[in-house]
Amino acid sequence: MRRREFIAGISAAAWPLTARGQQPRTQVIGVLWGRFGGTGFPMPAFRQGLADAGFGKNPTIELRETDLLSQLRALANDLVQRQVNVIFTGPTVGPLRAAKSATATIPIVFSYGGDPVKDGLVSSLAHPGGNVTGITSLASEISGKRVDLLHQLVPDATRMGFLSGPQQQASAT
Repeated sequence: MRRREFIAGISAAAWPLTARGQQPRTQVIGVLWGRFGGTGFPMPAFRQGLADAGFGKNPTIELRETDLLSQLRALANDLVQRQVNVIFTGPTVGPLRAAKSATATIPIVFSYGGDPVKDGLVSSLAHPGGNVTGITSLASEISGKRVDLLHQLVPDATRMGFLSGPQQQASAT
């Protein structure tokens, strides 16, 4: 066998391996969800939201959900070991704390009803810092704006009230 034929044969045999190595890695979304008396993770709505945002109709999602606080750390560690690209947590603080303690490198996106600044999860809403970011519906930094909005909607009101869950503390000014 001549040298050129040998090199051509090796190149032909190696081509499929080279092509396979250049294919993009599938993106995997890890979800760490706490049921804690509520409903399970809303997978159809989550998939639809991802599709609407341009992430395709069938992204790979690794769902870990539990109603036991004691299982959260192990589930978060499992997602880290599976090398997911991002971890989405919610709806309470437990899954977010577990994910944050499991990794400082994988991005964590949260949907949390409490105050992530007050709870020590992010530095500030404007600049969360680290690998954690997300949305919250109860941030003390915007409470004044909410009262102002209520005053604009009902300018003659002299009393305002709100309903809150047992985990939330209210303060009046």
